[in-house]
Amino acid sequence: MTKLRLPVILPLVGIFVIASSGLAAPPKASGLLSWRGPDQTGAIPGKGYPETWGGPGGENHLWTHKVKGGGTPVIANGKLYSFGYYDDPKDLTDVQEALICLDPETGELVWEYRFSDFISDVVYNRYAVGSPIVDAETGNVYLQSSNGRLMAFTADGKKLWEHSLVEKLARLTFPNGRTGSLGLQGPVVIAHCVTANWGTTGPARDRLYAFDKITGELVWYSTPGTVPDDSSFSMPVYATIEGHRVGYTGHGCGNITSVDMRTGKPLWRFQFAKGGVNSQILKYGEDKIIAIHGKENIDTTAKGRLICLKVPTTYNSGKPAILPASAEVWRNEDLVAFTSSPTLVGNKIFSTIATGELLCVDADTGETVWKKKLGPDQLHASPAFGDGKLYVPLADGMFYILKPGEEGAEELTKLHLHTPCLGTPALWAGKCYLMTKDGLHCFGTKGGAALPSGEELATEDVGPVAQIQIVPAEFALTPGSKQTFTIWGLDDKGRRVKKMEGAEWEAFIPPTARVKAKVDATFEGDTLSAGPDAKLSAGAFKASVDGMSATTRGRVIATIGYEADFEGTPLPMKNDKGEAVNFPPLPWLGARIKWHVLQHDGSQVIANRLDNVLFQRTMNFFGDPELSDYVLEADVATDGNRRVMSTIGLVNQRYLITLDGNRRILEVSSNHERVKESVKFPIRPNTWYHLKTHVSREENGKGSVRAKAWLRDQPEPEDWTIEVKLDDVHEKGAPGIFAFSPQVQKRVYIDNIKLSASE
Repeated sequence: MTKLRLPVILPLVGIFVIASSGLAAPPKASGLLSWRGPDQTGAIPGKGYPETWGGPGGENHLWTHKVKGGGTPVIANGKLYSFGYYDDPKDLTDVQEALICLDPETGELVWEYRFSDFISDVVYNRYAVGSPIVDAETGNVYLQSSNGRLMAFTADGKKLWEHSLVEKLARLTFPNGRTGSLGLQGPVVIAHCVTANWGTTGPARDRLYAFDKITGELVWYSTPGTVPDDSSFSMPVYATIEGHRVGYTGHGCGNITSVDMRTGKPLWRFQFAKGGVNSQILKYGEDKIIAIHGKENIDTTAKGRLICLKVPTTYNSGKPAILPASAEVWRNEDLVAFTSSPTLVGNKIFSTIATGELLCVDADTGETVWKKKLGPDQLHASPAFGDGKLYVPLADGMFYILKPGEEGAEELTKLHLHTPCLGTPALWAGKCYLMTKDGLHCFGTKGGAALPSGEELATEDVGPVAQIQIVPAEFALTPGSKQTFTIWGLDDKGRRVKKMEGAEWEAFIPPTARVKAKVDATFEGDTLSAGPDAKLSAGAFKASVDGMSATTRGRVIATIGYEADFEGTPLPMKNDKGEAVNFPPLPWLGARIKWHVLQHDGSQVIANRLDNVLFQRTMNFFGDPELSDYVLEADVATDGNRRVMSTIGLVNQRYLITLDGNRRILEVSSNHERVKESVKFPIRPNTWYHLKTHVSREENGKGSVRAKAWLRDQPEPEDWTIEVKLDDVHEKGAPGIFAFSPQVQKRVYIDNIKLSASE
């Protein structure tokens, strides 16, 4: 359940003023709008930042807000925004992430928006390892949560739009929960995540997605790297190359890439590591970037490296290039940092590394100038620099304020907070804001030093239209629904010039497409409509106007009334066992490389594939994420014997309901540490069962998750086999299927899927 909360201490007139301010055009925002500062270096402008802190309740301490997290607050127009989470140590189910708005002077709550986790892999409360970002043009606030909620808010807490990236793009989640920050460039907000979507983006890759910051529609997506070994949560660092706005990003595949931030075109990549590059990249001058990682190197067996890379200063209008090893200007192997980002001050780099040391490196030569031992290790947090001082938190709870010099760093403050410090400090107006696993702390000067003045928004003269861009770049329709497209005319640098009219639309099948598929929908003007009887389908369309063309792609997905028995599906291929098979329905997210349609027990069914141990566990959505109060049911079975079986299940409204063969239970879960209840159920291998599920929710948020399972050839039992009552039920969610075959030993099978309205 999601909740917008305003503090009860505010008088009614105060609430009215806050809400009413959104009626006028929001002012341009100024302040610390992004966690790395205006230059994306970790160096923050301003004077008068504190030299000493006695910890919570001690010297220079101003306030503490009791929220937990591992990210960095941002400040805009006299408001502080932070990503955090609330929990109850006595009740593991009572955990919610939140976007929080505070008064930066007093710490008083202005508003907050809370939301619960669902079907993610996050463990040990590794939540809120990320930061919001504020748009200077509109003042709007953007956030990506640990489980892939992408959200936009006004400065006063009104939600403008939201996407569940897990259910719409098959964004993956990970036990570490790392999310990072979003990026903002011109009209788009940019998310960096690993997805296993559909079609050409079906294989899991580390991708960038750009959404229109006003409407939330997808503008472009880009897959600039290779197969990832890890997740990555770094955001692009920006530069202008011959009038083109580009971004440099580290990826989970170990590559550093350059992508056009206006079109998503990949420009080049450089293989930096074998694992993920999580730390932020530094732009150094006009032709160099500096990057660090903590994984295995590609040319040695050692871990970690800091490098300076010479990057192209001309725009690559052709195919993506691969930068040679000779592009490396220098390297320093003293530094191993997996998630902590380096900070650049002049020609000096300051970085905390995995062994708990702070290093100063010459940015021109790569030589280590000095190092200082601060703690046993380091994770996530980066040094922040302001007014000649470094503010350095460590994962073990140590916190330092240091004054760096030519030969070392003078300790101004050293204290132990006795709680993990994973977030980088935020500096603004004479104050330091530090998020920890115990609270968000503020210390410094009450009232604060004078704020640095905000710069005017840059404006550029655009050229004539030279190309077009279709928004949204990807769509999903349900039978009976419509989608209207905007065709933007862009100049040769990718800048928006005007909206184009009079486009001609046609179905488009790329020459390289392995599946010649079309969307079961038709255009009238710029509006695409799926009829009430439209079938699940997927494909692309091409729009042409004034001699220019562009494409968009999309799906017709399941809604109430969908049924699938897989009969009649041709089986033209052979799997590694020689069985006749075909791919699952193309519109199913991420399913193509994880499932096959095949013959089993005299029927055509869908079965999980056992040819890749990475896919031993899979969850795949096939329907509308906006659905609620529906019944999802199917016939299910698992191969095996009395010792080894697999787990098979359905996803209903963000709850996973499974028959676990090895534990002989019927289980209901969401995130496993939040909701997890089960009853005994005598599952037998090679036996068909019918699994029926339903989620109900009352107006007060309370409700239940119910399921029943029985032998397929027996009558349906009257009572539910399991009913889990909850105080805070998810409001909506896409239907899906689930399989877990430990060590890819035993198959699972699904047949006769039915999605219907509740009675």
